[in-house]
Formats: sequence, C-alpha cells, structure tokens
Amino acid sequence: ETVVIDLAREVQANTFLLEPNDIYGYRLVVDLMPLTTVSIVHRAPEARVNGGRDLIIAIDAGHGGDDPGASGPRGVHEKNVVLAVARRLATEVAKQPGMRPLLIRDGDYFISLRDRMRKAHSAKADLFVSIHADAFRDSRASGATVYMLSQKGATDEAARTLAERENASDLLGGVSLSDKDDVLAGVLLDLSQSAAISSSSVAAGYLIDRIRRVTHIRRDSVQRAPFLVLKSPDIPSLLIETAYISN
Repeated sequence: ETVVIDLAREVQANTFLLEPNDIYGYRLVVDLMPLTTVSIVHRAPEARVNGGRDLIIAIDAGHGGDDPGASGPRGVHEKNVVLAVARRLATEVAKQPGMRPLLIRDGDYFISLRDRMRKAHSAKADLFVSIHADAFRDSRASGATVYMLSQKGATDEAARTLAERENASDLLGGVSLSDKDDVLAGVLLDLSQSAAISSSSVAAGYLIDRIRRVTHIRRDSVQRAPFLVLKSPDIPSLLIETAYISN
C-alpha cells in the first residue's frame, strides 16, 4: 500500500521503528521536520522570554517524611541530602533566563510517586529531574548515574494509561484520551511517549557531560530503568543518582 502526504512546505523526514508491545505489533514512526523556520503564535503567558513562556524544570527530591531513603555511615538520611541538592539546583535554574524551577518537594514530607508526576504535569513542566543518592554494601562504590525510562517501563505505562483513560483527562499536553477510540488513543500515546523518551535521551547526554566535569561518573552512558517517576507520557524525565551516600 502507498500513503501520500500532501504538505504545504518542504520537510525533512526522520523515521524509526517501535518494538512490539502487549497491544500493538511493530510500528513505523515518521517525524516531519520543517526545513525553514515557521513563526508560531503563542498565547501570552505570565512570563515571556524571546516570545515564548519560561521553561518549567520540575525538580524532585526523592523520598521524604516517613521514607528516609538510604543512610550514610554517620546516619545522614538520603531524603535530607537530596532536598538540599534540589534547593541548590532550583536556585541555579532560577538564575537562567527563560527557565523557572518547580520544587516537587520543598520540605520533609512524603509524596507518592504518582503524585510527584501529577504535580509536574499540572504545572505543565518541560523537564522532570528526580534526585537521589545511591547506596551499596561495598563502600568502595562511587560515582553518579543518570537514568531514563526503559522501553519495558514505557510499554507497561502505555498499557495502564490506555486501560484507565475513561477516567483520565488532559493527559497529553491538553489532549484528552478519554473520547478517543483504542487505535487513535494508542497512536497519540505512542507519539507523545516516543517524543518524551527521545528528548530524555538528548538531555541525559548533556547532563552526563556536565556531571563528569565535577565528579566521577559510574556509567558513561545513560542507563534505562522502569522507575515509576520517569513514566510521564509527555514530559522528558530523568533520574540522577548523585553519588553513593554509603561511602
């Protein structure tokens, strides 16, 4: 079969293949990128930088409250260390033109993993960064690690989202899945999730390059894991194990 797309301007086509999951078989995704810059009209937000709104960086300090996380040899708790790091990072982000920080947790209290995701989504965050401090039984372990969502985690979350979409709204950048049939909802979710994962990978590469300038990197490349806080279908998301609190 042949599919013809009639376009108003010249574009560059990029294609990639999605692996099968529990719902769909192999899928071919085609990204059409304009070769010329197109002016985009935005609604006037509260803060404007270069004609658009500020980028919102959601900074998530892991653990909190009754969940202390890992502990250091002198009893320091991960929840306190990562909150201090998150606050420092928020201060640095606030100094950058066109960027605005959102602290998911700004005190010693517990927030469920899905509520962390929901808070970032409600604020229309452009990037979600979860901060942790690793622990290991061998005190010689050292170095930071950067994680993004694995394909298994993405597939599981897509299946969950589709199964529960009857009670969901505003899931994908303002587009509700609740009134879409199975095929259309699945395609929209795949496209959104693929874009978020692609952006996560690019951001992770920059982050690893920056981190290695100040500390040891345990893994030179981004690692993939099915962490729940990374499963937002429309927000590029990363988790950073800043170091080993146990050494």
